[in-house]
Amino acid sequence: MADGSESAGQNSVLEVRDVVKTYVRGGLVVEALKGVSWTAERQRMTLLRGRSGSGKTTMLNLIAGLDRPTSGSIRFEGRETTSLADAELTRFRRQEIGLVFQTFALLPTYSAFENVDLVLRIAGVDAVSREARVREVLGLVGLEKRMHHRPFELSGGEQQRVAIARALATRPHLILADEPTGELDSATGLGIVRLFRQLMEDEGVTICLTTHDSAVAALADVAYEIVDGHIAGQTSAAARVSLPSA
Repeated sequence: MADGSESAGQNSVLEVRDVVKTYVRGGLVVEALKGVSWTAERQRMTLLRGRSGSGKTTMLNLIAGLDRPTSGSIRFEGRETTSLADAELTRFRRQEIGLVFQTFALLPTYSAFENVDLVLRIAGVDAVSREARVREVLGLVGLEKRMHHRPFELSGGEQQRVAIARALATRPHLILADEPTGELDSATGLGIVRLFRQLMEDEGVTICLTTHDSAVAALADVAYEIVDGHIAGQTSAAARVSLPSA
């Protein structure tokens, strides 16, 4: 089995070590992850690539603290997160992690502005600071003129941009994106991934995303192939052919 642990170092934001995750379904033990190890470096795009059911979404859920591993270690900026109490995990997720989902997960009766503003309200940010930050992040994703539109008035690509702005709002250090291009056509999807790359420079954020799309994988700095709960291979940007600019 190829292992992503060799790249660990001082620049690593995330270190996953020997992570196992098992479930019991219908009386049977299902091994979703089987001793997975890999790292994500600061201000880089790390991709987990694999077919549906390979374990990549399970991995993101564990990193975000939405679930706990059966065994193994997950360290974020040197801090072990698997041993945090539930309240600490909630604070960690709110302060350090931005989540982007395949299905956008926007509130349908809220405008783009209100969807992003809600995250900051929950975080306890004052009204003046909230408005400034919401306008800033919607500007970063190119939606300055669409911020008062509700989801049904926006295209799929625009809705995903709102979701990305929402994930950025609290200034997280790490964004986790689960199949962020899965509901989009290929051209729009590549535009979203290029946006992620720009945001790494603008916001200094580290990005980890999942996909089964080889075109998306070509834009990542490092890609790990997950097969049946194992890391089956690793490639870097230097080993792949770059895609032409949009």
